[in-house]
Amino acid sequence: MATLGDFVRLLSQLNGTVHAEMSGRFIIYGAGAVGGVIGGSLALAGHDVALIARGDHLAAIQRKGLELHTERGVEVVQTDAVADPGDLALSADDVVLLSMKTQDTIPALDRLAEVAPPEIAVVCVQNGVENERLALRRFPNVYGISVMLPATFLEPGVVTGEGTPDLGVLDIGRSPSGVDDTAEMVAAALSSARFRSEADPAVMRHKYAKLLMNTANALDAACGRSARVSDLGVRARQEGIDAFAAAGIDVATPDEWMARRQDFTVTEVNGPRPGGSSWQSLARGSGTIEADYLNGEVVLVGREFGVPTPVNEALRRVANRMARERAKPGSVPIDELEALAASLS
Repeated sequence: MATLGDFVRLLSQLNGTVHAEMSGRFIIYGAGAVGGVIGGSLALAGHDVALIARGDHLAAIQRKGLELHTERGVEVVQTDAVADPGDLALSADDVVLLSMKTQDTIPALDRLAEVAPPEIAVVCVQNGVENERLALRRFPNVYGISVMLPATFLEPGVVTGEGTPDLGVLDIGRSPSGVDDTAEMVAAALSSARFRSEADPAVMRHKYAKLLMNTANALDAACGRSARVSDLGVRARQEGIDAFAAAGIDVATPDEWMARRQDFTVTEVNGPRPGGSSWQSLARGSGTIEADYLNGEVVLVGREFGVPTPVNEALRRVANRMARERAKPGSVPIDELEALAASLS
């Protein structure tokens, strides 16, 4: 079966270039919706993959494999799955793909720093822009991936990838900027595993653009999918645009964002997609949600540069309250959010 090294050698021959060969594994640290779809797809494409998961999800994977649902059917992935990175004897040749929510990143990185070689590559396959900053405090070789990957994880041991014709768009670059052989090799591996991926020296511009889209995640979670396109959703995004502009942050334009995602759509695999990642956090009753690092990023930048962000602050507060109380997704009337945002203006 072809390995990542085989694929990279072929790509290099076609391009007339020479890249260093990767001899390690892909470590999927947080094998939930996004991580599970990526790890399962890489393993099915012949790459050496280990999954790090927890609780009932880990137990189900260890018992029967990871069940990956996509438009081409159901495939069961048999690969190493553990609860802790210390169980994997990590080497400098391995590539760690962080795919947990940002609120779980600090303990994950602290544990990784205890057991991994300092020079190991750490790739943030996560929404928001805080993860790369957290990783760079601990590791020198940090990469960001701009994530467009519709995925669902609601049942232990089962993940669903809902992108078509590719499962997702996952461009990668070094943080804060640049590309290198590792970025090229990861992009090549992802491209071999049903993803659209390129090495991008300015990938963080696209991560900021994705963050603007993700300001509606809390609306989806609190009020339902239709709320994403409400006036409140428009205002939340505009607050982000204004805050980032005041801070001088370089953000990819909508045209640039769509150029890499032309013809990419979400398809129904097991019926209509129920909701995004924040909706799924509430549906699983996880007790936490990512709003502090999505809406909260806009709030933070707004406070630093004097830009009002009442809608994002309202969304941040309500999403966190719902997570703490383990409220059902879609249970908050949008009028309640509008009233809170008005009171914060």
